[in-house]
Amino acid sequence: MTAATRRGIFVVAGYGNGSGQCIFVIREFAKAGYKVALIARGVAGADALQKGADEIIKAGGEAAPFPIASYDSSAIHSAFEGIKKRWPNEPIQVTLYNAAFGVWKPFLSVSEDDWKQSVEINVLAAVAFAKESILAFKENELNAEGKRGTLLFTGATASIRGNKTTSSFSSGKFALRSLSQSLNKEFGKENIHVAHSVIDGGILTDRRRERDPVAYEKIKDDLDTLLRPESIAKSYVYLAHQDRSAWTWEIDLRPAHETW
Repeated sequence: MTAATRRGIFVVAGYGNGSGQCIFVIREFAKAGYKVALIARGVAGADALQKGADEIIKAGGEAAPFPIASYDSSAIHSAFEGIKKRWPNEPIQVTLYNAAFGVWKPFLSVSEDDWKQSVEINVLAAVAFAKESILAFKENELNAEGKRGTLLFTGATASIRGNKTTSSFSSGKFALRSLSQSLNKEFGKENIHVAHSVIDGGILTDRRRERDPVAYEKIKDDLDTLLRPESIAKSYVYLAHQDRSAWTWEIDLRPAHETW
């Protein structure tokens, strides 16, 4: 990993959510000089956290895993306290809420538990994460871009458009998008940047290759139809480094030939 200006701490929640793109995100932020704090829930999440942290450390960066049992507010608070204890002299400068819960079922087939999990992960946990992020940012001095911090949210096509089998997922994603817009308007005057990214399209990840190696080989070099995770990651770093004279609230990312 090449030398970079010290940038403080980058925190990501939802590292092991199954999308497969987050490893590219932490690589880019580590290359940019950030210490990387990884949050995820459950045993599978903890394993993914450790692997991600190990990769960053092996490449010459600094990273640490912060596994949690659930995404409730107390667990998220404890994770942030652990991050501050791990790097007491570094500011939390950028945070990314990447956790999500979705089911794709007809409305009458969506269970009460499906709805509860959607609200808990897509809304309530995002609120708790945002609260911890903003409280941390408010302690910071202005950085080189004139910010106290940047809070990023990962959205999806379902953030702006419902469909036949996305009643639960879209409801949660609509709420997340609205939360991000409200926070942007409320805290912009305190030099806290909040941005929402609509990821509109399939992503070329290792998980896609594992599911269908033959199909993957046919499309792996096609830049027109699938999003490259490293390109998504660079867009996140771009948002974090925007100066205060020109901030983006929402960015939508899709491959050139995506139908929208």
